[in-house]
Amino acid sequence: QQQLVESGGGLVQPGGSLRLSCAASGLTFSFAVMGWYRQAPGKQRELVATITRTENTNYADSVKGRFTISRDIAKKTVYLQMNNLKPEDTAVYYCNYRLGNYEKWGQGTQVTVSS
Repeated sequence: QQQLVESGGGLVQPGGSLRLSCAASGLTFSFAVMGWYRQAPGKQRELVATITRTENTNYADSVKGRFTISRDIAKKTVYLQMNNLKPEDTAVYYCNYRLGNYEKWGQGTQVTVSS
């Protein structure tokens, strides 16, 4: 069974922090490109951050300096540390797995930034 399970979403005040986790099972993890995407109400899904086997990272301009993507190969888990959250960060966040021609998506976790 191949699965990506996200956790850590919730409601947070502007300026606050959250850490999202994505645990992979039944998938070869160490060679994959892992990423986080998000989709806000009424908008298209967009890239947030990616991380490669060699730990090269890529971030959307809107989150640079605030978000950090990382991974733990032994735990087969990728993380997204989100600091100084803004209302415009409100979205459903999706974990993404890509290896060669294969792609897998998680179910998504809601992040709401509001006072």
